[in-house]
Amino acid sequence: MAAGRPREFDIDKALKEALDVFLQKGYEGASLTDLTQAMGINPPSLYAAFGNKEGLFRQVHERYLLERKAVIEFALAAPTVAETVERFLRGSVEEQTLDDRTHGCLLVQGALACTDQSSVIRQELNHSRLAGQVALTDRFALARSKGELPEKASPEGLARYVGTQVHGLAVQAASGATRAELMAVVDMTMNAWPSVAGLAVPT
Repeated sequence: MAAGRPREFDIDKALKEALDVFLQKGYEGASLTDLTQAMGINPPSLYAAFGNKEGLFRQVHERYLLERKAVIEFALAAPTVAETVERFLRGSVEEQTLDDRTHGCLLVQGALACTDQSSVIRQELNHSRLAGQVALTDRFALARSKGELPEKASPEGLARYVGTQVHGLAVQAASGATRAELMAVVDMTMNAWPSVAGLAVPT
């Protein structure tokens, strides 16, 4: 191999390892050394494939969004709004507690707090989080228009409630809570759902 030529490597595997580092340390906390060591590559290979750390993070972010898209689409396809919420919560827990990587959510742990130099990354993650909330808002608005939710129900407020639950679950997952423990939290959330949604609760 010619001197100075970046060696070939498995992009998919490299991005998976980079995701694990970003989940552990966030965007700013992940150094180039952390990333290249985890990915099993040298700095020239990273620069050649991704441009820089920001370019690498964007590719990791893009791939992560495909996972989130699958969770959201499965939830939105549910026949009832309650099932949508439950699928979204349980799917999020499953994604946040995969056995083969650090637990948590990239959209939550990636760059909630960072310096001005990384503000663009923070804004991109904020946009990704809000996209899921918008999708839920639209689903709740449709449910309200069809009488599945009462007129007084706030689609925006309910979407924010569910999003807050997901983000809290992610923090718990990153802190060491098990999948079973988090699913128990989902159970409690669903038990509270009728009153949260403004629906009559059987007595």
